[in-house]
Amino acid sequence: MASHYHIGIDLGGTKIEVAVLDSQDKILFRERLLTEAHLGSAHIFNQIHALYTKALVSIQNKTHSLGLGTPGSISKKTHLLKNSNTLCLNSLPLQSMLEDKLVHDILIENDANCFALAEALMGAGKGYPSVFGVIMGTGCGGGIVFDGKIRQGPQNIAGEWGHMVIDPQGYPCYCGANGCVESFISGGGLEKRIQDKTGKKLSAIDFFNASLKDESLKNIKQDFYARFGQALANLINILDPDIVVLGGGLSNEKSLYKEGIDEVYARIFNDMPSTPIVKNMLGDSAGVIGAALIGRGLTQ
Repeated sequence: MASHYHIGIDLGGTKIEVAVLDSQDKILFRERLLTEAHLGSAHIFNQIHALYTKALVSIQNKTHSLGLGTPGSISKKTHLLKNSNTLCLNSLPLQSMLEDKLVHDILIENDANCFALAEALMGAGKGYPSVFGVIMGTGCGGGIVFDGKIRQGPQNIAGEWGHMVIDPQGYPCYCGANGCVESFISGGGLEKRIQDKTGKKLSAIDFFNASLKDESLKNIKQDFYARFGQALANLINILDPDIVVLGGGLSNEKSLYKEGIDEVYARIFNDMPSTPIVKNMLGDSAGVIGAALIGRGLTQ
């Protein structure tokens, strides 16, 4: 019997968010807390529990499905979390620990897959057969949706473009490689490069608002667009998706949709590049909505 309520939890590097959807996909409740990963995994589980408890109160503890989106994925071999940029959660049996903590079955999916699914079904990608969803936030991830279904791949790594190497001489990444996409065009990677190159501690938002008269920042900005163009063009050349939807904090930067797209189109293997590259429609709700949507798999 299908549930009338679907609870989604979005476990991000900066914040954790919960939302409750009804059977018509209307958001009934939504709240967030800081992740505070520096306080460790037990603290993160407590934050999740606190939000889940509030979500239960909002639906008077009625029957519901439960889905969670997280960076990384659950290993099919070990059943442990892997590849998360919230490092304290890697190598933990995340699913069993959370099910014990929340006393409820839970379906776990990569956060970028959740984002891509929400945008494909309810957002900017609605009506397109193939959607590639990009997250450019604390980290950099991606998700692939074909005909309304997430493409996970046999290793649960489909869409992980954030760890595609675009410069083998680049910065070392926590994944063990050098020069990953994430180290160049995620918010965290960009801020690290700014500090290393200029000695200035600027947020990504302040960086894009900074004056172009500062030559060092101008050079970093030009390089950022070039890296964005190279990374996304590589992806489009392989998948040729019907649409690319950008999400995460950096997706709010307007110049991505002019200078950034120009750099992508200059590198696509086609004389008339036409892939739509658009901003998300669901805002920062996309990830948590997607988590609620994938939770339906437990009850339908």
